[in-house]
Amino acid sequence: MALTYSFVVPAYNESERLTVSLPKISDFIRRQRLQAEIIVVNDGSTDDTADIVRRFMLRDPDVRLVENPGNRGKGYSVRNGMLHARGDMVMFTDADLSSPIYEAEKLFAALQQGADVAIGSRWLRAELQTERQPWYRQLYGRLFNLALRITLGLRYRDTQCGFKAFTRTAAQIVFTRQHVERWGFDPELLFLANKFKLRTTEVPVEWAHDHRSKISPLRDGIKMGLEMLAVRWNDLKGLYKVPSYVPDAEIDPSAAAVPAAKGALSTGASEV
Repeated sequence: MALTYSFVVPAYNESERLTVSLPKISDFIRRQRLQAEIIVVNDGSTDDTADIVRRFMLRDPDVRLVENPGNRGKGYSVRNGMLHARGDMVMFTDADLSSPIYEAEKLFAALQQGADVAIGSRWLRAELQTERQPWYRQLYGRLFNLALRITLGLRYRDTQCGFKAFTRTAAQIVFTRQHVERWGFDPELLFLANKFKLRTTEVPVEWAHDHRSKISPLRDGIKMGLEMLAVRWNDLKGLYKVPSYVPDAEIDPSAAAVPAAKGALSTGASEV
């Protein structure tokens, strides 16, 4: 019987968080009686992230572990997991569950109502934030959002919330064309969704800032700005016209709307 839902969790040195978040996701699936899978993508962790997932797999057969070929970045990890997903609706969430997993119901409801892409938003209803970011992170976020509006034409209140869901068809259209592999991948996903006329709905969700966040507003902010410009340049060069990324031939290229590019890239990833 085909799966209905896939939950993708990118993970780099996340053994501590996964011991808490994996049981929560599994319990949510069980309580909602979903036909679902959980995919953890290990991004070359140096701690016991993979061992934590393997131990959990012994108790829950719906958990899968995908191993990246080394540390490749959050964008690479999300793409790898989303394109290995088998569900009709596929979503990714951060390992810290800054947005509680039960908020996934809102994203799936938006897809069931006709959206192709549903993105969690911290700023459509800011009162849902149970713990705000420090002021300097909020300031950086607002400036980055303004730059995205000018450069990529993205009119969303929040592009960076790590809580997004896609129909299977939309995921294959977008992720097979994704080029940005580090922190700045979210705007590229939304730019591609707009480019291919996918219906994107922004959904207010609960959210709490985790003070253990690994992103640096200054160092990573500069990189994300350059990645934003790279998206515009990639589009000008026509790089998004055809898929360029296929994970070990597990996806159906015909679902990506146009034939796969000759010499399409492979992840080199392995799955446990």
